[in-house]
Amino acid sequence: MKELELKYGCNPNQKPSRIYMQDGSELPVQVLCGRPGYINFLDAFNGWQLVTELKKATGLPAAASFKHVSPAGAAVGLPLTETLARIYWVDDLEELSSLACAYARARGADRMSSFGDFICLSDVCDLDTARLIKREVSDGVIAPGYEAEALELLKQKKKGRYNVIQMNKDYVPAHLEHKEVFGVTFEQGRNEFEINDKFFSNVVTENKNIPESARMDLAIAMVTLKYTQSNSVCYVKGGQAIGIGAGQQSRIHCTRLAGQKADNWWLRQSPRVLELQFKPGLGRADRDNAIDLYIGEEYMDVLSEGVWESIFEKKPEVFTREEKRVWLDKMTDVSLGSDAFFPFGDNIERAYKSGVKYVAQPGGSVRDDDVITACNKHQIAMAFTGLRLFHH
Repeated sequence: MKELELKYGCNPNQKPSRIYMQDGSELPVQVLCGRPGYINFLDAFNGWQLVTELKKATGLPAAASFKHVSPAGAAVGLPLTETLARIYWVDDLEELSSLACAYARARGADRMSSFGDFICLSDVCDLDTARLIKREVSDGVIAPGYEAEALELLKQKKKGRYNVIQMNKDYVPAHLEHKEVFGVTFEQGRNEFEINDKFFSNVVTENKNIPESARMDLAIAMVTLKYTQSNSVCYVKGGQAIGIGAGQQSRIHCTRLAGQKADNWWLRQSPRVLELQFKPGLGRADRDNAIDLYIGEEYMDVLSEGVWESIFEKKPEVFTREEKRVWLDKMTDVSLGSDAFFPFGDNIERAYKSGVKYVAQPGGSVRDDDVITACNKHQIAMAFTGLRLFHH
């Protein structure tokens, strides 16, 4: 197929809309089910690049949950702990494949943002992964292939309208890429820099120790940032992004936004949250919303309105700010990546509150010394990569 007509562009009034190859060659994708839209393909192609690079960097199957051309989550296929399986609502499933674990992690880190996502998989979609996808609210999936049973299951989703895209894994794009804005064509070389262990060799802090596990997490952070709308910051722990701040004009706002998401991920694992007793039959999305509300600052206001009666079996005790801080202080060994330099040490101070112990950023600020001093204050190991990763 050399051209694919889309329903419309970014918005319903933007017609006509299509994707095609400028050189007249065949498209590197097949639509196996559904009718993907303009934004679906933007998410699919960005996410495909992310997961294939994650697999290359780590050697593990990878998955991403994309929304509006930025990842809501990204992860590699490490086994789930019992607690993670519970907070990702997959503890009712039998042992999951590595790819299914990768998607459970990518989807589960920020389930509020991942609602209605586009799923990107590095490997052939197996039945375990398809079963997980089948029960989540999602717009579609892209993968290099699908097992027969998995494809049949996915075709049943949304009454046969679910978007299933197969990517040609051997496709290599041209070195020069083009983009048109306001009738003007932009041209640039693709960002083909490979992120690997050597990327983190220039450690500029007093603490020089970045263990192999942290290097993998930093690699996940930087690959994720490579396909996240800038400015962007990414917190990673245990093989998965746990907080992504995208598209902010101020880097400290990125760090705060991503840090709050990382905090929420950790708070979901607290005994107070795990002990919540939901009404029978309450859906996963409603439970996610309830938990987000419960760990938020406005919970006392909602309690006074009696909303809890439609959500919980019994009224939960308030999770106080002090109790949350005690639990948050137990989160450690978090890795943090930034797509451009930190201009001030306040980013490090905020990151430290979310358990950050390892940092990777390009360096090059006139205040690099202040940032290094902030890291040394908290015994944080920081590597300068020398490479900016803006994405627009």
